[in-house]
Amino acid sequence: MEIADTLIFAGWIVPVLPEGQVLENHAVVISNGRISAVLPASEARKITAAETVELPDHTLMPGLINCHGHAAMSLLRGFADDLPLQPWLENHIWPTESEHVGPEFVRDGVNLALAEMLRSGTTCFSDMYFFPDVTANCCVEAGMRSQLSFPVFDFPSAWGKDADDYISKGLALRDDYKHSELISVVFGPHAPYTVAESALQSISTLSAELDLPVHIHLHETRQEVNDALAVTGQRPLHNLNELGLIGPRTQCVHMTELSTEDITLLAAAGAHVVHCPSSNMKLASGICPVTALHEAGVNVALGTDSAASNNRLDLMTEMRSAALLAKTESGDAAALPAAKALRMATLDGATALGKQDELGTLEIGKYADLIAIDLNTPETQPVHNVISQLVYAVSSSQVTHSWVNGQCLMSERQLQTLNLNTIKSNAAKWRHRIAGAENHD
Repeated sequence: MEIADTLIFAGWIVPVLPEGQVLENHAVVISNGRISAVLPASEARKITAAETVELPDHTLMPGLINCHGHAAMSLLRGFADDLPLQPWLENHIWPTESEHVGPEFVRDGVNLALAEMLRSGTTCFSDMYFFPDVTANCCVEAGMRSQLSFPVFDFPSAWGKDADDYISKGLALRDDYKHSELISVVFGPHAPYTVAESALQSISTLSAELDLPVHIHLHETRQEVNDALAVTGQRPLHNLNELGLIGPRTQCVHMTELSTEDITLLAAAGAHVVHCPSSNMKLASGICPVTALHEAGVNVALGTDSAASNNRLDLMTEMRSAALLAKTESGDAAALPAAKALRMATLDGATALGKQDELGTLEIGKYADLIAIDLNTPETQPVHNVISQLVYAVSSSQVTHSWVNGQCLMSERQLQTLNLNTIKSNAAKWRHRIAGAENHD
């Protein structure tokens, strides 16, 4: 008789591929941290496993992939709301970060973010923030998968003094984690308006030599594009393309202000777009033209951005918001159907991170990163269409289990590797510190 580590039986399984498929009364078999089979329940019951999980009222699906955020900024949730991007950054966020950000801030903020993401179905996230070495430690301790985009700026911070220093520290971190199954380290130049062309050129060269992705805020607002046109005579995307930075390794975040020529360039280059609908709406930055990007063949993933600008790290909400925004923006109720929105939060996210062969679907050989969602609640009954319920009706509180690499990180809503009481106590401590600094000023 075959032996496995874990057997998970579920009322429904959504493998993501084939798109729109729903399997009833099936099971996922996990061995050595990977999916070894997806079988009808009757066949799976012939297998012996060290652990068996019975979830007859649940949907089992790949864990969600949050392709953009700044996890430690969870400690600034609600700190400076209802402001546009540039005043929000320049007058509130950057001065507060300058005062408070250090390894302790990052550790406590990241752990708060990890707890929130796991409780809302995210099992892999991309992060761009200071002290990525601290973030990496937190992820390893919690068992969470992440892509760490080490930040690059022209100006100094608590973590680095100039672009060369940021790049040097980031590449050293990459060497530290090059054999890790959970952590990948990539370039994270903040934006064209905060990084000089000389540094961007260096990143372009190193990215090509090392085959490392580049994660960058780009075309986030109309002002950003207009400012670049006034200074350089070019739209930022086209300038970066001339520097060799736009290609299959590039993760372009936000992209609300796009022309037809921009979209054509993205498609030809094979670059990826990370859509952050809630953050863009809250900061009034604009709407990413997802329908036009999909029609051009551009891969579009989803991100929450930070809890300081969202104010949630809930990719369930982002799926729904993305689908509804696409319908509103295009004037077509059939735009971005539920199955495609679900794919954006899973396989398309994995593709953006260059991990489509390892993550994003429930297929044999892929990492066992998956979540279970309870559909036996008033909010999701009756179940006419499982995928429609997942995108339009489910709330994050219905996520009951999370596994990464086959390790259970949440069971029946209880986190297994993080201490919630400590996390909440630390968050309260930072609230008092930041409030005290504000009052002192």
